Amino acid sequence: MKRKTPAPTPEITPDDAALFREAIGEVRELAPPPPAPERPRPPPEPRMQARDEALALVQSRTASYLAATIDAAETLSYRRDETPEKVLKALKRGQFSLGGELDLHTLRAHDAERWLREFLAQSRAGGHACVRIIHGKGPRTLDGGSVLKALVDRMLRQRADVLAFASAPEAMGGTGAVLVLLAKRRPGERGPA
Repeated sequence: MKRKTPAPTPEITPDDAALFREAIGEVRELAPPPPAPERPRPPPEPRMQARDEALALVQSRTASYLAATIDAAETLSYRRDETPEKVLKALKRGQFSLGGELDLHTLRAHDAERWLREFLAQSRAGGHACVRIIHGKGPRTLDGGSVLKALVDRMLRQRADVLAFASAPEAMGGTGAVLVLLAKRRPGERGPA
């Protein structure tokens, strides 16, 4: 098969160029197209929080519930360093509106732990800033200590999403309940808190 040789390019004369410009008219230069939009960055994943939660879960399952008790009349109080003292005082006075409540005082420690984790995750996902957890006052061991109260105290101190907690005022359950202040869920945060 023979290759065809391309036809020679015709030469453009100055008359042809002038005639072309006259036919087209005035020309304006087009602006360059805008750059393509950047892909949005994926939301950050709180890996340290997930690791801390997994570690706390392992530690809580290996702890002896009967060995860890708190006196039923003892007042609970805790705040993270970044939470102001005045916020804790307002919490102790019951000045936050409650977004939810969980009653644990009839449950076994293992079941109470599971319910507490689920309740806190759902409360935070629902945007509740303050919740009440009823652990009861009744003695659960021979020494008169409360297993559920100790469980609640220990679990709340280990959670990154708990800003502060305190025993409720007498009208709200006293030393048989605790008010918990939760951190706001960050936009894009996934999974249980």
